[in-house]
Amino acid sequence: MESTTAFQARPGAGLVQTPYTEELTERCLRYLQAGFPVHLRGPSGTGKTTLALNVAKQLGRPVVLIYGDDEFKTSDLVGGSYGFRRKLVIDNFVHSVYKTEEILEPEWVDGRLITACNYGYTLVYDEFTRSKPEANNVFLSVLEEKVLELPVSLSNERYLKVHPNFRAIFTSNPEEYAGVHHAQDALKDRMITVELGHFDPETEIAITMARSGVSPEDARAIVRLVRRVRERFAEGYSISVRTCIMIAKVIKLSNAQARPDDPVFRRACLDVLGAAGMDSKHPVELKGIVQDSLVAFSKQMS
Repeated sequence: MESTTAFQARPGAGLVQTPYTEELTERCLRYLQAGFPVHLRGPSGTGKTTLALNVAKQLGRPVVLIYGDDEFKTSDLVGGSYGFRRKLVIDNFVHSVYKTEEILEPEWVDGRLITACNYGYTLVYDEFTRSKPEANNVFLSVLEEKVLELPVSLSNERYLKVHPNFRAIFTSNPEEYAGVHHAQDALKDRMITVELGHFDPETEIAITMARSGVSPEDARAIVRLVRRVRERFAEGYSISVRTCIMIAKVIKLSNAQARPDDPVFRRACLDVLGAAGMDSKHPVELKGIVQDSLVAFSKQMS
């Protein structure tokens, strides 16, 4: 019986198809179909998880999803013994002889990696570098030799042959992000890494419209302003398409417009963009920068 830990990938309503996203999807599918795992690496907000699930959907196989965690051990990926199973055998075949036998065995639960390897599912390991490198060592033989070493307590077999339909997609943030570990070179050498940056303007506009419901004019104005701030002052800041979506949702809910003279729009830009620099390694007063950008933006529209 196949495991219930897998699901059919269904990308969210915010997924948009543009030449940029279609080209990325085609590249990833090409590498996966050739038998290589894909590693999507890029800053927060560049659509790594959404792209990974969309690619997994195109493969047409159930998906097993894992989120990286600093507390992970190899047993969290492979599985382990959780509780015990009690078996009581009563033998009264001869009425004058009464025999009982009680067996207490550990109850084994397959981890998601065993499930994916056994049934040929697509594994999506989101932010895998948030797990310690030693926890991910189990992938070395899975990706190269196509075998998974099994715990002795699981069965008499020491190795599980990886199903030929098994595919793996990894995502990660840059190593300078908090909570991110350096991935071992041996593991990275077994992957094809696709570097992701911020979307092109047309893709950001399409995503902003799809996720917020604002008009094309408002989406274009928001993206233009956010990209202006990002390009001039975004080093070390988290200014992604999510910033555009936040501003767009606020003005949509408030029946406002993406115009410099609209107080709701101005306040949302100051709050959302200004907050982007709070945790920067090089803090600056972004609110003043946003004010200057709004002034310049106003001149462009007049």
